[in-house]
Amino acid sequence: MNTKPSLWLMVTLLMFPQFVETIYSPALGSISDSFAVTYAQAAQTLSIYFSAFAVGIIFWGIMADKWGRRPTMLSGLLIYGCAAFVAMQTDNFTTMLVARAVSAFGIAVGSVVTQTMLRDVFSGEALGKVFSLMGIGISISPVLGMLLGGQLTSVGGYHSVFLALFIIALVLFVYNVLHLPETQKEKQPLQLGRLSLRMLKDTRIWQSASLVAFFNIALFAYYQLGAFIFADMGLSAAQFGYSGAVLGVGSLLGSAVSKTLLARNVSQLYLLWVSVLLLTAGAFGVHALLDSIWFLAPMMLVVMAFGIAIPNVLSVALIEYKQQVGSAGAVFGLMYYLMIGGGLALAGAIQHLGTVLIACSLMAVFVTLSCRNRDEG
Repeated sequence: MNTKPSLWLMVTLLMFPQFVETIYSPALGSISDSFAVTYAQAAQTLSIYFSAFAVGIIFWGIMADKWGRRPTMLSGLLIYGCAAFVAMQTDNFTTMLVARAVSAFGIAVGSVVTQTMLRDVFSGEALGKVFSLMGIGISISPVLGMLLGGQLTSVGGYHSVFLALFIIALVLFVYNVLHLPETQKEKQPLQLGRLSLRMLKDTRIWQSASLVAFFNIALFAYYQLGAFIFADMGLSAAQFGYSGAVLGVGSLLGSAVSKTLLARNVSQLYLLWVSVLLLTAGAFGVHALLDSIWFLAPMMLVVMAFGIAIPNVLSVALIEYKQQVGSAGAVFGLMYYLMIGGGLALAGAIQHLGTVLIACSLMAVFVTLSCRNRDEG
């Protein structure tokens, strides 16, 4: 019998992929030292993660429609846990990269299938409110990840981080075996080729995917490069982890602004402009203050922008694809995660946070202008 899943479980599952990434961020310096690789090589483990995550998104989204939501979720969590165990045990950098890729493939299930389950049981205004709640979780998860990751890295280096991830994966898998319901009401015939072609021709989908990508690149560029910025200032991994608490203020402010604007029934375009302007102000502020710890102040604006933009975009992106929402979510996720992986690969090569943020903000402005022109047309 189909029942609604616990919202707290949904929040946890949606938070977990970002928690996984940010708990790992303070350990990048430890990985660089332990494996005798450069900062740039260590930072590229993030881009590899997102590229493999993109493959997982398309696979698990299709399987969610074919197998059902519950068995798909359990399969992904199991694969993730096994890969986390391998990463915890290895002392070979190549093996660690492979394990990271496999773990990213597995945990992608937490993003695409959770969103699919929410779209199964909510719609319209209710779905928007649920995604607003999910946005709070998404905003908080990096804060929790950084704080815990900084402490674990200080205690036992990257090994402690991977041990924690394995334990959490095990607990989450067992809990889902016991409590996760099936939300798929009926299986639809898979027409992935036709669906993909339709979505690739859909300007709204490309605009939504681009916006999700630019805001994510802006946020995750900090987690990718921040540990090295702090190291260059003579600060520790634990202190970098504490910066998550500072950015947490930005998360709370972004959530409050988003909730207030939604209560006033403002348009999606208005919400986008608020988030884009915050991103732009934060980007230029970070670029100006990057040689000082005070760059964290404008970085809070970037986090606020993320918290407003992401749930707003996700909640309306697939309104026209309700009949194959699992597969549509997979194609949509593949589009923006490939962009994120490519963007973070460039960010790792550039190694300058301010430049990356300004590029993301300018591209977000361009896409938002195109959204306005589309609506006016």
